[in-house]
Amino acid sequence: MKHLKAVIFDWAGTIVDFGSLAPMGAFVETFAEFGVDISIDEARGPMGMAKRPHIAALMALPRVAKAWTDKHGHAPGEADIDAVYAVFVPKNIAVAASYATLIPGAAEIAAQLKAEGLKIGSTTGYTREIMAKILPEAERQGFAPDSLVCTGDTPDGRPTPFMLYKTFLELGVWPAWHAVKVDDTEVGIAEGLNAGAWTVGVAVSGNVFGLSQADTKALSSADFALKRQAAAGRLKAAGAHFVIDSVADLLPVLSEIEGRLARGERP
Repeated sequence: MKHLKAVIFDWAGTIVDFGSLAPMGAFVETFAEFGVDISIDEARGPMGMAKRPHIAALMALPRVAKAWTDKHGHAPGEADIDAVYAVFVPKNIAVAASYATLIPGAAEIAAQLKAEGLKIGSTTGYTREIMAKILPEAERQGFAPDSLVCTGDTPDGRPTPFMLYKTFLELGVWPAWHAVKVDDTEVGIAEGLNAGAWTVGVAVSGNVFGLSQADTKALSSADFALKRQAAAGRLKAAGAHFVIDSVADLLPVLSEIEGRLARGERP
């Protein structure tokens, strides 16, 4: 490829952890320890954000805010967010390595991109501490990015483009339209758009679809089609230029982007 220079991947739900399951139980368990029940769907809503802002967004939900007020006698504030975050992080770290299995096709795609001379970047809502558990497992399975930018490495996380800007610097890639951001969350698509990159949404393996690989395979064809359509619709509504089922389907999209760049098109 002569025009496309880099592909920047999200992690959970895109490269590892089919269904983006690792944070879900940790969020639900953490809030339960504070006497507030949240649903999996509620926990998934802000997925892709840094984890403290994610917790803040959950606490801002009217139902959750009311439940917190009923339990603790005051509306949730910054100190409460800090308290929940302090309990959440160790839980997330504890389960991270258990959900570090590569999504089928991730290692093969990485090898093909490197063979084409493309650079591989990655950004994540996880901290360095969490990624320290995941990265060695991913490398052992065949995925080793040229750049990793985590929550806390930049002044702010998604949906700002700061993590991508840092990635561009580390990879030496410019302008932004020579890069593609691949992500399974709406806020991750916004990150790519705000940076000026092409964006590819990952529907079936990610947060919006929200099922393990085994549970996905167990769906009837009709149920699978409905969930797939809904997930793809949300990512397209978020502004994704393309939507695929998983990273295994990425190469044809990259070829199309290469063709568009050759014709002088921009995201």
